[in-house]
Amino acid sequence: MEDFNILRISMIQSHIIWEDVEENICYYGELLRRLKGKTDLAVLPELFTTGLSMRAVDLSEPNDGRTIMAMKKYAKDYGFAVTGSFMASDNGNYFNRAFFITPDGQEFYYDKRHLFGMAGEDDVFSPGTKRLILDFRGWKICLLVCYDLRFPVWSRNVDNEYDVLIYVANWAESRKKVWRALLQARAIENMCYVCGVNRIGVDAREFKYHGDSRIISPKGKKLYDAGEKEAVTVTGILKRADLEKLRAKFPVWKDADKFQLMIDNQ
Repeated sequence: MEDFNILRISMIQSHIIWEDVEENICYYGELLRRLKGKTDLAVLPELFTTGLSMRAVDLSEPNDGRTIMAMKKYAKDYGFAVTGSFMASDNGNYFNRAFFITPDGQEFYYDKRHLFGMAGEDDVFSPGTKRLILDFRGWKICLLVCYDLRFPVWSRNVDNEYDVLIYVANWAESRKKVWRALLQARAIENMCYVCGVNRIGVDAREFKYHGDSRIISPKGKKLYDAGEKEAVTVTGILKRADLEKLRAKFPVWKDADKFQLMIDNQ
């Protein structure tokens, strides 16, 4: 009998073959295959099929394109959910689109809200306007992307509306201290588990990535760490009882400020 009181999350930390969608689908597909029977959710890096390329016109796909079709097949065949992000085309616009695919074929999507202008992302992609909080195995999960990590209002956990906050990323090595600090801060302030998955290697734009994928407890403690610069898959176990115990014993969420988030869609 399945135990929904625990959630096994696998952080797949690896390099990305620059702008080669087919090769990356096959490469990460093999890493996913190795997790069959060992996890409930596999987390891939941001833009795992292309890297942080700006060639959206050539490389973007609709939701029924090869990337999502492959992820749906892997999720079904291997029996666990898969999440990450890819270059999406939608009604003439391009998005850095996160996906969450369940083994039974459910699809959830989130478009990256905060685009990294210093890499030219805002010249190519359109920003998202809606957050995603989904239900998987009785756990509420909020899915965000890389630069979103710097903006705490966007991740605000109002009345414990989610249990797990996931960031998929291409986070530069030069800012690795910020990565670590902000993942810990998001866990503490939102009283939730936080999982951040980052790539490794050097891309064609000469950006260096350190990995350092990790899972943080609601108290801010590092529970699992994939280390730096190593291609590795690390599986962590989240326990609902620990989360509920903390929320009951230390209910700071009840004293949070109320606010309304205004989004400029222009």
